[in-house]
Amino acid sequence: MKVREITLRELPMKLVAPFQTSMGVTTVRRIMLLEAAVDGVTGWGECVAGEDPSYSPETVETAWHILRDHLWPLLRGREFSSASEVWDLLARVRGHNMAKGALEAALWDAEAKLRGLPLAKLLGGTREEIACGVSIGIKPTLDELVAAVRKEVAAGYQRVKIKIQPGWDLAPVQRLRQEFPKIRLMVDANSAYRLSDLPLLQQLEGFYLMMIEQPLGWDDLYSHVALQKMLQTPICLDECIHTEEQARAALALGACKIINIKLGRVGGFTPAKRIHDLCQQHGVPVWCGGMLESGIGRAHNIALSTLPNFSLPGDITASRRYWLEDIIDPEVTVSPQGTIRVPTAPGIGFAPRRDLIEKLTVRKERLA
Repeated sequence: MKVREITLRELPMKLVAPFQTSMGVTTVRRIMLLEAAVDGVTGWGECVAGEDPSYSPETVETAWHILRDHLWPLLRGREFSSASEVWDLLARVRGHNMAKGALEAALWDAEAKLRGLPLAKLLGGTREEIACGVSIGIKPTLDELVAAVRKEVAAGYQRVKIKIQPGWDLAPVQRLRQEFPKIRLMVDANSAYRLSDLPLLQQLEGFYLMMIEQPLGWDDLYSHVALQKMLQTPICLDECIHTEEQARAALALGACKIINIKLGRVGGFTPAKRIHDLCQQHGVPVWCGGMLESGIGRAHNIALSTLPNFSLPGDITASRRYWLEDIIDPEVTVSPQGTIRVPTAPGIGFAPRRDLIEKLTVRKERLA
């Protein structure tokens, strides 16, 4: 395989409704796409870096710079036998996993197309459909939260996650348990609490949650070790896990009982598969988190979720839940049973809508 050129694009996409977490509110997502021309086929990837460095140190601007000035020069003119080799070729650049993940994912898509295989099969996936959960942001009132959850439960989603923050935690969880005593419910704090908040976090245990996701600091593995020892409810780590080594440490130290694997956060399919395999060896389940992706990033998440240890519903939802019009054909749909059928066409299995992509693009750069 040889990459002939890559094209970077930025296109703003407005969410159907604002999405609020403990880190802020997103109304328009700055979607960054990477198109790679490889031996006569085109692979697509999406960089999930944010508009600001709140979730991660990376942003759209840093990713663009790193891809153009550092990652692309490492691949230009290089030949390799499979996309699985790309992660090691990029190792000279430390960090910047979201930039790496966009490039690496595009090359996995290209290889799958060259081999005439669905991306899920190339990865070693074993599922024909995946289970879907839903992530619901912080709402202005409890009544609005209940209405949002009722709508998603009626749509069939198999698990509900709500965002929490200090001042919006016990009350929403208690209300949801009163209204929906049997749903699979979890909370996500996005690092909003500290170990000194233990009494409050222990109160959440009375509502039989599936897990508490990333309650403490985004890089504070030590405190999560202490917290998990004092909680029966499983802690799920998200922001703390950027590398296979961090996942290994988290498991060995007992910092969590579940890990959320996000393709961009860990740098692509190769490291994601390594973390998946490590967790599987330790009997620790994983699931796929979302980053308000367009359909292209969503398609990659679907493929990743077919690996056997993705045993919990991920944050992969229908396109129309976030976008009035997605940039893939067909759009992602969810069955009444809360599942997504894994596409069988080569590559990601969805066709990027070039006409709409070009219409929405506000910045474009071709690198050859």
